[in-house]
Amino acid sequence: MRIDRIEDFLSYFEGVHQRTRGVALCIPEESLEWSPGEGRFTPGDLVRHIASTERWMWAENVQQLPSRYPGHGPELARGKDAVLAHFEAMHQEAVEIFRALTPDRLQLRCATVGGIDMSVWKWLRLMAEHEIHHRGQLYELMARLGVSTPSLYGLTEAEVRERSI
Repeated sequence: MRIDRIEDFLSYFEGVHQRTRGVALCIPEESLEWSPGEGRFTPGDLVRHIASTERWMWAENVQQLPSRYPGHGPELARGKDAVLAHFEAMHQEAVEIFRALTPDRLQLRCATVGGIDMSVWKWLRLMAEHEIHHRGQLYELMARLGVSTPSLYGLTEAEVRERSI
């Protein structure tokens, strides 16, 4: 999917963000900093990581600036309410930066944090993939904790199977 107009991408990306927020809302306060193992992301880490990379990596790189990613630890936001507020604040700041991307600027090349030179529109597409990947991790952590989560697109797997031929 090539991105020629930032408005089209932002409409799509807002849906990605809201689906991630739906899972993040399910994180129990007492499990926010629970880790499935040594060196593994906690649910809070995942939400902070998504937020911080969106704002301080992707939004910086599309402006032809280097990454300023601060990490994902609890020093960024402690407690569920603060983590969710961080998630929203970083998203809003990034979206304001993305809104300034004209069709010509979407075609420019930017240097990614990994040292790869690519089109701004391709870098934005990878941002969506990155969030979706980490949302999947959130779903898995919630399942491990026995926490109910919203179905991603309105139907559960069992409902899809039941309605299929």
